[in-house]
Amino acid sequence: MATSTTFQTQTESSQKLEEFLREFWARQIKTAEDEMPDFKHPTLPLARIKKVMKSDPEVKMIGSDAPIIFAKACEIFIQEITSRAWLVAEASKRRTLSRADIARALQKSDQFDFLIDIVPRELAHEKGRSGPRRVIGGAIGEEPEHEAEGDEGGEEYDEGDENL
Repeated sequence: MATSTTFQTQTESSQKLEEFLREFWARQIKTAEDEMPDFKHPTLPLARIKKVMKSDPEVKMIGSDAPIIFAKACEIFIQEITSRAWLVAEASKRRTLSRADIARALQKSDQFDFLIDIVPRELAHEKGRSGPRRVIGGAIGEEPEHEAEGDEGGEEYDEGDENL
């Protein structure tokens, strides 16, 4: 009986995600069509976006409109991941987004596989409220650390903690 309940919950979650994505992208398209971009007050720092773009040695010149387009694309990307993570948090009856919510949200779609080094999949599998405390690497790009017996650096994360 528990299997059918789990299947029903997963189906409802999948349907909710599909409905959310339809509404999300409809809003994004409408906003893009109706919005008059504010070039003087971008939502993300254009200098930082240019710096990231220039990190590729093959990029020599960047047009003035390219960072603005990337800023909008980054904004939409952040909104979608945040919204997906929010659905995961709500399903767990919580109102605080955690790193694990983001990992679980990204795990549900193969299109986010390129983020595997930034948001490890193991984090998404840590579910229970009790169990060992784990140490999660502090900086992006660091290897995830081993299970901790005590304070061995990094940030402690109790699988039941809502706030990281």
